[in-house]
Amino acid sequence: MNELPASGAGDIKKRYSHVWEAYRTLGEACADAGPLDAKGRRLVKLALAIGAGSEGAVHSHVRRALAEGIDAEALRQVAILAVPTLGLPAAAAGLSWINDLIED
Repeated sequence: MNELPASGAGDIKKRYSHVWEAYRTLGEACADAGPLDAKGRRLVKLALAIGAGSEGAVHSHVRRALAEGIDAEALRQVAILAVPTLGLPAAAAGLSWINDLIED
């Protein structure tokens, strides 16, 4: 899944390709900085997106996770794990955003 929306990140990639390339390279370096496998990294990124309260990032990571074959219940568990740390409202929002894509 390499397609980006026309606005937001897609616009940055199109208009500022040198910035996008630096961002992409940074992402690769961060992914290679430790022992987590691809599934672990995707779930952590989903958790970070929920913690940041970013619906768009949650949607993006859920789309990628599903395309990578990660089970829907694993994605939902990430939101439930947010309850004690972020609180019930943040976890419920994250779960709702996850379900936006799973229940379609």
